[in-house]
Amino acid sequence: MAGIQRNSLVGVLAIAMLLGSAVMSFRQLSLQSSEITQSIGSTVSITFQIVSDPSKTKPKVFGSNLAPTSYSFVASALLLESGLHTYRLRTPIRVFGSDTRLARLLPGQKVVASGRVKRTKESRVAGNFMVRGPITVLTPPSHWALVMASIRDGLRRNTPEGDAGALIPGMVLGDTSLQSESFRIAMKRSGLTHLVAVSGANFAIISLFVLWSAQWFFRRIRTRLIFTAVALGCFISLVRPSPSVLRAAAMASVVLCARGLGKRSDPVAALGFAIAAVIIGDPWQARDPGFALSVLATAGLILIAPRITIYLGRFTPKFLAEALSPPIAAVLMCAPILVALSGYFGLMSVIANLLAAPMVAPITIIGFFAALVSPIHPQISQYLLSFIYYPASWIAGVAHWASNFPVLNLGKGLIGFLITMAVISILILAKSRKILSILLLLSVIATSWIGNWPGGEWEIANCDVGQGDSLAINLGQHRAIVIDTGPDAGLEDRCLSQLGIENVELLVLTHFHADHVEGLAGLLRHRRVENAWVSNNDQSTIESQRVLTLLAPLLPQTPIRGAKVTMKSLRGPLSIEVLWPPNDAPPCNDLPGDGSVINNSSIALDIRTQDFSLLTSGDVEPCPQSQIEEGQVDILKVPHHGSVYQDSSFLYRVRPTISIISVGVGNSYGHPSPRTIAALARLRSRIYRTDMVGAIAIKARNHQFTVRTSGGAWWKKVRLA
Repeated sequence: MAGIQRNSLVGVLAIAMLLGSAVMSFRQLSLQSSEITQSIGSTVSITFQIVSDPSKTKPKVFGSNLAPTSYSFVASALLLESGLHTYRLRTPIRVFGSDTRLARLLPGQKVVASGRVKRTKESRVAGNFMVRGPITVLTPPSHWALVMASIRDGLRRNTPEGDAGALIPGMVLGDTSLQSESFRIAMKRSGLTHLVAVSGANFAIISLFVLWSAQWFFRRIRTRLIFTAVALGCFISLVRPSPSVLRAAAMASVVLCARGLGKRSDPVAALGFAIAAVIIGDPWQARDPGFALSVLATAGLILIAPRITIYLGRFTPKFLAEALSPPIAAVLMCAPILVALSGYFGLMSVIANLLAAPMVAPITIIGFFAALVSPIHPQISQYLLSFIYYPASWIAGVAHWASNFPVLNLGKGLIGFLITMAVISILILAKSRKILSILLLLSVIATSWIGNWPGGEWEIANCDVGQGDSLAINLGQHRAIVIDTGPDAGLEDRCLSQLGIENVELLVLTHFHADHVEGLAGLLRHRRVENAWVSNNDQSTIESQRVLTLLAPLLPQTPIRGAKVTMKSLRGPLSIEVLWPPNDAPPCNDLPGDGSVINNSSIALDIRTQDFSLLTSGDVEPCPQSQIEEGQVDILKVPHHGSVYQDSSFLYRVRPTISIISVGVGNSYGHPSPRTIAALARLRSRIYRTDMVGAIAIKARNHQFTVRTSGGAWWKKVRLA
């Protein structure tokens, strides 16, 4: 029977992919030939209808001089006016704009605006529309859209603070806007991210609860099923249609129809119909990792979980076998894609899912009721949310606990996918417990020792703190020099814990921009700071005051000094010299961007030992770079995240063997600049970017280097002479 089910699923998948490919080809052709595509580079007026909720994009700079906040959303272009020509169309576009009214728009509203059409990397939209100037809202939001928005806003507004509170909207409505970057990473590393992506589990919980509740109001089963179907339709509108939501909705419709007709529903047939319906309706879902993971997890529960339950039942109690089999099946099916996307695999994800599972249903059901009543009775909503705060705290604690365990780095892309597939195939096909035990032992050894970043000895480590800077220099015996602390306290604390740093002999905060100092609270957790150097420019005032407030309790034991040229220090075998800023105001008239005054007050350091030479310079731009007197160095922490603001003569003088660029994935600033990358490549410098390779650890011996990255496979240790 299992073989027949697998064959039928493969057949349905093949048919769905063929149909999806055909539909995608037609839609892609229509996008490429649309008037939007023909207008790329032109300034036009477009009337469009909102499709997705507007979301805030990151500001262009940090500090006191912020660029206008921008908002982004998907819309359907209805009317395009270019010169004397007017075109009626219905084409998806991505809209960007800084008008604050965009943030209050809801799906379904129509807007007209003028702007410029640009190329896009998104496959499902014809182009990016950059709004210039004010917008004109043509239609008010519908009553239905207002009700849905008030429910979502009410839940978000009444949720308690902290990671546990931020988890609740995600588990109930898929709203992760309240979650910090460090908590998102903890959820990802622990294998619990699926809990905050509304999927089949949410649909199952809500539908079963609604179906059970309907028996008190409706006697006939078909009436109850219709009521449940209507409730699920409203739920889809509330959570917004994502890939996993659409797949779960299609599958739930098959099950409900089968129950309504009095027939036993076949889960494989339901899953096959769901895949076909979603891919035909929206063929780009076939290329969406979230949709693939959702389908594979469901397939694992249907096809593999029963076999795992039988196998585990041979030597474990039945209740434990039934509890372990779903997370194991889901992990086995999803592991190849997860490794291909992230580059690593965490063995603790099964345990984390097992510990979190009992709390999912009460949080989903009670949180759903809290969301529904939030616009009417906020006090009742707050009471319900406070009740499920403790289960949510348990899941948040499990996520943080599990994320602290090492993971096995297998490499992103095809290599990681193939290795994971090979290991899983052996596990599934192995008949001997001895083989399984050996594989498990090897996995534990590889995860806890071989695959653990920073992997033993290191001299220089650049933390992966997103769009920001944080670098550590090892002094031995859990002591280090730390230069900047990044934008997130959780990420900073996590990185320094991985590095085993307990005592910071010297803390250097190059300048008071949030992406360099906002993570200070994380560094101060359970760590002693002996000395601190800070920028002599106290702008931005908000950040400098926050830093001084955090450091105040350390006085007078911890001296805090404003850094200036000629300051020197010896820390064990290291010699440290301040190269910038000068004592007086920086004599720079070349200020290319907002925040340049603060950037150009960054502390630049020359750090040397018998094993390496290192130059770090915060966010200094061309003017200071041209005045910094420095020769060739082994390692350069590239200024300003590799931005376009670089002095070519400076890069030529230092000619680094290794260039470290600390930058966030998909940042909106254009960092690093292709021009900067090209300049470093011409110097034959080996470039390491945190957005591509994760955290970076360098072992140095007599100016020869071994580089290890947290996002790379454990065997990819690069040795440089």
